[in-house]
Amino acid sequence: MKIGVIGLGDIAQKAYLPVLAAQPGLDLHLHTRSRATLDRVGDAYRIAHRHPTLDGLLDQGLDAAFVHAPTGDHVGIAERLLEAGVPVYLDKPLAADLGGAEHLVQLAADRRVSLMTGFNRRYAPAYTQCLDHPRDLILMQKNRIGLPGSARTFVYDDFIHVVDTLRFLLPGAVQDTAVRAKTRDGAVHHVVLQLSGDGFTAIGVMNRMSGSTEERLEVSGEDTKREVLNIADVIDHKGQPTLRRRGDWVPVARQRGFEQITHTFLDAVRSGKLLDGQDSLRTHELCERIVTEIGAQTA
Repeated sequence: MKIGVIGLGDIAQKAYLPVLAAQPGLDLHLHTRSRATLDRVGDAYRIAHRHPTLDGLLDQGLDAAFVHAPTGDHVGIAERLLEAGVPVYLDKPLAADLGGAEHLVQLAADRRVSLMTGFNRRYAPAYTQCLDHPRDLILMQKNRIGLPGSARTFVYDDFIHVVDTLRFLLPGAVQDTAVRAKTRDGAVHHVVLQLSGDGFTAIGVMNRMSGSTEERLEVSGEDTKREVLNIADVIDHKGQPTLRRRGDWVPVARQRGFEQITHTFLDAVRSGKLLDGQDSLRTHELCERIVTEIGAQTA
């Protein structure tokens, strides 16, 4: 299969190219506008097909494409690919606003072309195992150091992972939603999201002035708790805690779900299965609501 890789920044190099380059039967084609980056990454992974223009890449007759370009370029690039009938794997978010996300999901549906969003945490083993645990209470934190920002960038480029992971783990339908945030001089410092329904509450927190880069997930119920630290170590609590660490030889891409989500997308392309973007759109809708709530609280 001919696979395009568009955008060759950190996420492409650290998470996706190591997985794609190791897969048999893939004919990889790279695209970025920087010739120096194109050659450096192409040389590092011994990939001969290098295209400095999107037109040149599309001329190759791609079977699918992975898009890792900056968020502001997502709609324009994905639009071109979908209109050409190319299945698209697009890093989160689909777009920087709900309108752009809705447009891409509708275009993919109209053209009957797959569109998948890169919510890798849905495939991380430590998180998928939490689906088998009681989830009366779900707590998730994803914190940063010294990174306050605008509400839209804060939510769509970062907090969206917390939003989607909570949605993934919810044991039932949401009946109530609440949002609280701290802003200073137009920059968001932290956000708290609470989703609740019949018998459960899910709370997501992001503090980008926390003094630590960390990610924590807790699911609890029926007098038991499972805690996941940095998508790696799993601690089960029932009386005495039991720690399960990531294996020494487990690749980071597998630990964080990048390997599994990449295989899921490629398997769908091979089999002709159509991947629907509707569930991803629900996450973007909730993100837009959070941005609106932050704006109202700031005003």
